[in-house]
Amino acid sequence: MKRNNIGFGAICCWILLTVLSLHANAQQSAQAAIAVATATDGQTNQKLEEGFQWLFDGKTFDGWEGNLQWFRIEDGAIVAGSLKEKVPHNEFLCTKKNYSDFELKLEVLLRGKGDNAGVQFRTLRIPNNTEVSGYQCDVGRAWNRNVWGCLYDESRRNKMLAEIADDKLKEWVKPNGWNELTIKAIGNKIQLALNGHETVSFEENDDKIAKTGVIGLQIHSGPPTEALYRNIRVKSLEPK
Repeated sequence: MKRNNIGFGAICCWILLTVLSLHANAQQSAQAAIAVATATDGQTNQKLEEGFQWLFDGKTFDGWEGNLQWFRIEDGAIVAGSLKEKVPHNEFLCTKKNYSDFELKLEVLLRGKGDNAGVQFRTLRIPNNTEVSGYQCDVGRAWNRNVWGCLYDESRRNKMLAEIADDKLKEWVKPNGWNELTIKAIGNKIQLALNGHETVSFEENDDKIAKTGVIGLQIHSGPPTEALYRNIRVKSLEPK
């Protein structure tokens, strides 16, 4: 009888341990599923700030248009360009909607030899051309210096409108990591920031310059390069 009692107790212990193990495995599976969903939903656990809305859903090009030969989606990010071949000319993926007064936030990562891209805003497509015309928050390097968060006028005045010293950008930029850009446009005033540091405060004095247009993601022509864009969100600042 004593041996039978010990055997019964052992069986009970085994059943309890099995149930606990199955429960733990189920919890781990559920947590893993949540982690995978979070990692692939395009927002990488980024909390959406009050008043903002996602401009990119992390999965599709809904709301965007461009030459998809040079744009694809991987792991919740828009990947522009190629590491396998040269980019023959500038390409832009643009929103279908126009934006006037707004605050835009996103993260950008560069990889490859070209090391140059940009974020267009208040921009227009040039008919029968791959180019666009408008403001650009520059990304990467150009003219042997950092241009992250500098303000360039793409295919219009074709020059830097405002920039910050290279030594400052060297302190703020993450060369091999994700960098957050903030673009704020209200009326004729434009503010740009890199990783929380203001890089540009610009006031437009030309009344003929458009105060509305699309938002665009650039890959610059040149050596094999990829520009990755993620966590793209926008807040309208227009009067209601």
